Amino acid sequence: MDSLRAARYPFLSEASEFAEANSEGIEKLLSSETYAEARERGLARVMGALDNHTIPENSLSGEYNRLMEVLSYPYARILVSCVGDRLLLKRYALAEAEHMNHILTKDPDSVDLIVKELEVNATANRDGTVDMHFADFLRFSYVMKAVEWKLINSDIHNGFVTLPRDKFVRLLQNAYRLKIESELPLNVPDDFRKDLSSNLTKIDLALSAVKTRLSPTGGQGMNDAYLPPCIRTIIEMAQAGQNLPHSARFALVTFLHALGLEYSQIIAIFAVSPDFNEAMSEYQIKHITGELNGTEGYTPPVCSTMRTNGLCFDPDPLCEKVKHPLSYYRIKSGNYQRQPKE
Repeated sequence: MDSLRAARYPFLSEASEFAEANSEGIEKLLSSETYAEARERGLARVMGALDNHTIPENSLSGEYNRLMEVLSYPYARILVSCVGDRLLLKRYALAEAEHMNHILTKDPDSVDLIVKELEVNATANRDGTVDMHFADFLRFSYVMKAVEWKLINSDIHNGFVTLPRDKFVRLLQNAYRLKIESELPLNVPDDFRKDLSSNLTKIDLALSAVKTRLSPTGGQGMNDAYLPPCIRTIIEMAQAGQNLPHSARFALVTFLHALGLEYSQIIAIFAVSPDFNEAMSEYQIKHITGELNGTEGYTPPVCSTMRTNGLCFDPDPLCEKVKHPLSYYRIKSGNYQRQPKE
């Protein structure tokens, strides 16, 4: 068993075997002073993911450090599961996946093992390229917007896409991120939570600060004076009892959800519509916001999409300078500089 590889990639089966052979189980991990450093590293994994999408680099020299690193991984997953927040889960999954990518680009000998662990249908070629089944390629590249990732622009033969190794590793990052998102949250027994309370409080406070920073409103709630003309007009149409096309309903719901409005506040806007059906509206709103299926929900359409759908009403000079209705709101509210570059 390679303990260094287990520490670098703690999601591997051999990492679990390494932990089981050299530790005393989950209950001791949560409470024993023996594993205090593993808990500290686990908390750092979550906080790093939350603050800046990074997993801290720790010393992996010696079996002790490697064991603490391996054990920090299940502890971090338990913390994320106990908080149960979708934003935290997604940021954590992305950070772990980017961390794997960073290590794997310098450790090509482990690629085949990662492929097997993630159950990706791919085969390495002698020239350094990798053949990946088109179904997996589509599954793991759908979030990549650049034209180079489109299947039509790829080298495909007999159902397999040929990729340079660096692009293939980038897709492995997506595969690992999706794996984490599918596995979490874990069902953590209530008895375990008392040992986690202090660290959960730290995460909750940091999470609240991140949400305030990311919010287009800066956590202050929606102010009508900052609304872009398109959204303001759609709201006025809804409040006047006009029938809105689906594209307008979608744009409005996603925008208001991004501002932090609750379901009750959103549905109230549609309640005066002549074709208002509460059950149908509830289903549509909760589907769009992700509440029905436990996802993050859809994002508001960009300005070009709003124009294509005939929803760009009375644009003002600021509209000409932005590409997204949320950017308009952020600039108007003075909250633009607070937004992270990502």
